[in-house]
Amino acid sequence: MKIIVDRARCTGLGICESLAPGFFEVDDAGDLVLLADTVSGAHLEGVRQAIEGCPTEALRLAP
Repeated sequence: MKIIVDRARCTGLGICESLAPGFFEVDDAGDLVLLADTVSGAHLEGVRQAIEGCPTEALRLAP
């Protein structure tokens, strides 16, 4: 699955980074950096939690 970021909605709060640090990072400018944009089985649940935890709904998964 592929992680999609709606940059217009992302405010760089970092909740996704705290829930799935291997995939998300907020840089010094407050911008979200995807460390990996594809997710496989072992990490899927953590990334799903990060997506569900995003208060601005800026993240989603696509096949």
